[in-house]
Amino acid sequence: MKARAAVLHVVGAPQPYEQSRPLRIEEIDLAPPGPGEVLVRVRAAGLCHSDLSVINGDRPRPVPMALGHEAAGEVVECGPLVADLEPGDHVVMVFVPSCGHCVPCMEGRPALCEPGAAANTAGTLLGGGRRLSMGGKPVNHHMGVSAFADHAVVSRRSLVKIDPTLAFDEAALFGCAVLTGVGAVVNTARMTPGTTAAVVGLGGVGMNSILGAVLSGARAVVAVDLFDDKLDLARSLGATHCVNARAPDAIQQVRDATGGGVDFAFEMAGSVQAMELAYRITRRGGTTVTAGLPHPDHRWPLQHVNLTAEERTVKGSYVGSCVPVRDLPRYIALYKEGKLPVDRLMSDHLDLEDINAGFDRLASGRVVRQVVMP
Repeated sequence: MKARAAVLHVVGAPQPYEQSRPLRIEEIDLAPPGPGEVLVRVRAAGLCHSDLSVINGDRPRPVPMALGHEAAGEVVECGPLVADLEPGDHVVMVFVPSCGHCVPCMEGRPALCEPGAAANTAGTLLGGGRRLSMGGKPVNHHMGVSAFADHAVVSRRSLVKIDPTLAFDEAALFGCAVLTGVGAVVNTARMTPGTTAAVVGLGGVGMNSILGAVLSGARAVVAVDLFDDKLDLARSLGATHCVNARAPDAIQQVRDATGGGVDFAFEMAGSVQAMELAYRITRRGGTTVTAGLPHPDHRWPLQHVNLTAEERTVKGSYVGSCVPVRDLPRYIALYKEGKLPVDRLMSDHLDLEDINAGFDRLASGRVVRQVVMP
């Protein structure tokens, strides 16, 4: 069948993207789902920094590539060997497929699935195939999803069936922003009630970390960002203190507000400067968690003696250390109960044709989550 998709042909196009148009809306050929695969009608897809990092070259990926990894949609057709989904089911797409058989999967850590990581790096689906092409030439899949399109073929292991009463634009956010941001707090850090937290970088993931910290019963939640309007939103979501990262005494402000630093600091901006700030506002004996994805050449100079003498912990968090089939339904239930108001994080809704302008806004740092409705 034919599908419309946002395809990236050249990495590193100059800004503004509205003019250079790194993403072209093109008609592509979409092959039927193979064994263990599903054809999905994409209903909503969020714009995330992980997409932007492919466009600007921070995350090297093979091109041409159909981008988009945070999405929700409706099952259209199931390939052979898919017996637990049927047409009409509502699903959220997860950007790391889990094979269920490698060591990390068997340890209950599907975010670290080894075949899933290999397939994502290669631009294929979990089974190794590509279902996208143009003019007879293959087009790569983005994170096994390629959701900036009206239809996508994905592995069954990239899908979680969800409550059909949840609006698609809200459901899309759960596939990345919520899993990653809330998961970093409750799964990676394992925050306990009465502790203190700071979140550095208030994009979609960072704002969800604010929600996760509030949900976990933190007695103080410090929001840190470059933009005051984002700090205002974080305060309305439960942050007890807000600090503009541009302030020359930003670190001291956090330390003063929390009695010497926080128990848990979360770096969600994807920069070395943000990581350094997060580490320096973490108290002695505390934990610094990062879900940021800077360019692979960037290095963070860790002070070894400080790590030892203060018994610090530094942890990475990918997909929020989540088990998607367990955590996604839980987070959706919390949202429906009013305890995880992720709908307040949506900055705008876009047509697929406006996606390049959307990435300009994302790159500016002034929006939280824009959602494309293909």
